[in-house]
Amino acid sequence: MTQTMPANFLWGGAVAAHQVEGAYHVGGKGLSVADVMSAAGNHDERTITKGVQPGYFYPNHDAVDFYHQYPADVKLFAEMGFKCFRTSIAWSRIFPNGDEDEPNEAGLEFYDRLFDECLKYNIEPVVTLSHFEMPYHLVTEYGGFRSRKLIKLFTNFAKAVFERYQDKVKYWLTFNEINNQINYDRAFTLFTNSGITVKPGENAEAIMYQAGHYEVVASAIAVQMGHQINPDFQIGAMIAMSPVYPATDSPRDVFKAQRAMQSRFWFSDVQMLGQYPGWLNKYLEAKKINLDITQTDLDNLAKGKADYLGLSYYMSFATAASDHEDAQFSYNEHDDLVTNKFVPQSDWGWQVDPQGLRYSLNWLNDRYHVPLFIVENGIGAIDQLEENHEVHDQYRIDYLSDHIEQMKLAMLDDGVEVMGYTPWSAIDIVSASTGQLSKRYGFIYVDRNDDGSGSLQRYRKDSFYWYQKVIQSNGAELK
Repeated sequence: MTQTMPANFLWGGAVAAHQVEGAYHVGGKGLSVADVMSAAGNHDERTITKGVQPGYFYPNHDAVDFYHQYPADVKLFAEMGFKCFRTSIAWSRIFPNGDEDEPNEAGLEFYDRLFDECLKYNIEPVVTLSHFEMPYHLVTEYGGFRSRKLIKLFTNFAKAVFERYQDKVKYWLTFNEINNQINYDRAFTLFTNSGITVKPGENAEAIMYQAGHYEVVASAIAVQMGHQINPDFQIGAMIAMSPVYPATDSPRDVFKAQRAMQSRFWFSDVQMLGQYPGWLNKYLEAKKINLDITQTDLDNLAKGKADYLGLSYYMSFATAASDHEDAQFSYNEHDDLVTNKFVPQSDWGWQVDPQGLRYSLNWLNDRYHVPLFIVENGIGAIDQLEENHEVHDQYRIDYLSDHIEQMKLAMLDDGVEVMGYTPWSAIDIVSASTGQLSKRYGFIYVDRNDDGSGSLQRYRKDSFYWYQKVIQSNGAELK
């Protein structure tokens, strides 16, 4: 396929503030939830500590020092030809505790400088408001998004940055991968999404649904507020798009997969359609989960629908019905996934499925009828820095080219509107799920190791030059 993308297609790359910036206590920044998670290894969970504790290594504290090295890094992004750059604003850099009346000027000035540097190269910033970076004080003082008060505190933050950057940033996203917390039995997801730690004996599923409700309301209020500040803003919702296939063509497996998809994507249903899906109202009733939902909340959801849908796509899932399903075919992601024998797996056990991206884009287009934006797509791999400072990452090139090919099929053959593509990641980062540097994603190699050692020097990988050609050819040259 040699067809090219629309002329205004947003090619770029993505990161999150906490995974690259470091400088965790510089410029008045407060602790965030990412600052109290230790490093882990492949297939291990990160330890969430009570504050910063001696004896633990916290890789996000220094990350890859983007806070100080961003001018040179943005220059490398420009060399690749980026049209856009997705990052987040660290909430605790603007409101160190999260509940102050006034924002931290030093934090605001940092993002002024970063966005100015991007715009100097005609790189459009794409900004996520909440990307696993809640101020830690909101966890200890309010219990995170257990509390309705977080709606107001989040929208205060959104208003401050909307007003400050209204002439520098057009594309926004509210909550990163908001639907990952459907895996409510995994401590990492509820803590990073919502600042919540579940206590023994508590109903984690009920807590997740309540926190999710407060977040979709906060998102809807932010969308309305942003449009009042600048009507040209494009404010999107953002989900982790992992389609769930039935393990077989058994009707029970097919319905189990449907319930899994409904469960994973109720967040975007509400954010894009402005109302709760009927199945979920009945599900909550059957589970005797009574949520704090007001008529004002429902009015805000109807009025604050997102302009577009951002998605990450890394893998697909598969599920099978058990012999003991309840009437709702309840989906518990921690227990209900099975291995798909038709697709390979990465070193971290993620099922690599390029065609699943085409399927996903079509499924989302049929469901929401809004523009889509692929804001994450990539593969974590162990790279080898050669003595001549080259990195031969053909596996990354193969992964990305296979996925771009499927994106093109969805756009050019199936008629799906996709606004842009920002692979994960623009540069090597701290892995959110494991805290590793050795699980590398970037086009730019950063000399930093899992134990924090290394020079922090940057080196262009083979994929750097490959992606440069992809952008130059507007997607025509993928090999």
